[in-house]
Amino acid sequence: MQQPSGHEQNADQIAYWNGPSGQRWADRHAVQEKLLGPIADVLIERAKPKPGERVIDVGCGSGATTVAFAKAVAPDGFALGLDVSEPMLSQARSLAPKGLPLDFVLADATVHPFEPASFDLLASRFGVMFFADPVASFANLRRALKASGRLGFVCWREPKENPWMMAPLMAVYKHVPKMPPVGPEEPGPFAFASEERVMRILNGAGFVDVAMEPYNLAMDIAIGGGLDAAVEGSLQIGPASRALQGHPPETYEAAKASIRQTLAPFLKGQSVALQGAIWIVTAKAG
Repeated sequence: MQQPSGHEQNADQIAYWNGPSGQRWADRHAVQEKLLGPIADVLIERAKPKPGERVIDVGCGSGATTVAFAKAVAPDGFALGLDVSEPMLSQARSLAPKGLPLDFVLADATVHPFEPASFDLLASRFGVMFFADPVASFANLRRALKASGRLGFVCWREPKENPWMMAPLMAVYKHVPKMPPVGPEEPGPFAFASEERVMRILNGAGFVDVAMEPYNLAMDIAIGGGLDAAVEGSLQIGPASRALQGHPPETYEAAKASIRQTLAPFLKGQSVALQGAIWIVTAKAG
């Protein structure tokens, strides 16, 4: 499988997203898009892409956000979806509607040689929290923006504010040791939870007028499929899934029962909704 050449400190992330985990995300792209689709709508609304603009979509995954940006800037604009995961980009290329002004590139945003001052908008839905050197990464991305360019992305807030991810993990921890803690400066889904850190990174990369809006929403982890779907989704991707890797079947089944018990009180109809909490981050290139 093709992998991008990237910044040496990003090697672990590149390997992760091109391995079994990246393939699992690609395989679940349809249900994940139902779960995360409302967040894409919020991002589009705040980022305000305009017809004729050129957009970079960082960490585009299976391409739904790139397609949305391309529709917003069509017919004369252009959206470039960038990701390190070949499994997800394969999905993106096969799923993107024909005729839209977009392209996808397998590349590490930290070192990709963008044409300087050639884009109007830099955007991302949960694709920028995995850089080993985020200041260098955002500095490289900023060079791709015009002087009038702007930034808009969403990232997760603190784990305790995201029980849709953490409640299943706490249920699993009744049966397995806790995973080693991830440092606040290390790449990962919560790497941009700290408002102070995000401000420091973006200012260090040369962005100005940085603003961070806290935004809460209900995350239906069943995606309308009932309690069984919520449990299975928690076991397939996310922190609960990672915590169970390598453990025997009997431990898996015990953890599964605990997840079910934890989630059951949240079942309403066919939905299992728990709180999600994000930052909506905007800035100007300078």
